[in-house]
Amino acid sequence: MVLPLVPTTPFVLLAAFCFAKSSPRLHHWLVTHRIFGPLIAAWQRDRSIPAGAKRAAYVAMIAVFTLSIALGLSPLALALQAIALAGSALFIATRRTAR
Repeated sequence: MVLPLVPTTPFVLLAAFCFAKSSPRLHHWLVTHRIFGPLIAAWQRDRSIPAGAKRAAYVAMIAVFTLSIALGLSPLALALQAIALAGSALFIATRRTAR
């Protein structure tokens, strides 16, 4: 999934929480999914993010910011984007890395 400025993991966790409350079938599908299941399990187990997900998030953030520079966004837009990306990167960096 590609979401500019935002890592996917929080949305996966939010979806798992909402599905757990509303649809046991969809919750089961999400937590047993081959891609999303391990992310959710790591978060539920010890509030950690797998190293691969961290790397992918950092690469995506760098790529989006580089693209924004290449497209010639205004300095204000770049500054706001840099603040949002730095906050996201800080959140990811301060979470444990899943085993």
